[in-house]
Amino acid sequence: MDTAVIILAAGKGTRMISSRPKVLHEVGNFPLISHCIKTAKSIDP
Repeated sequence: MDTAVIILAAGKGTRMISSRPKVLHEVGNFPLISHCIKTAKSIDP
């Protein structure tokens, strides 16, 4: 059986007072979305 992952990555980041979407803010020198993708790729059913 194949595994599918849906990453909900929406939002303007207005509460962060930023012009960038919040998923593009860096955490540990990488965009937040990169952490989500890395975690999704590591899933082994």
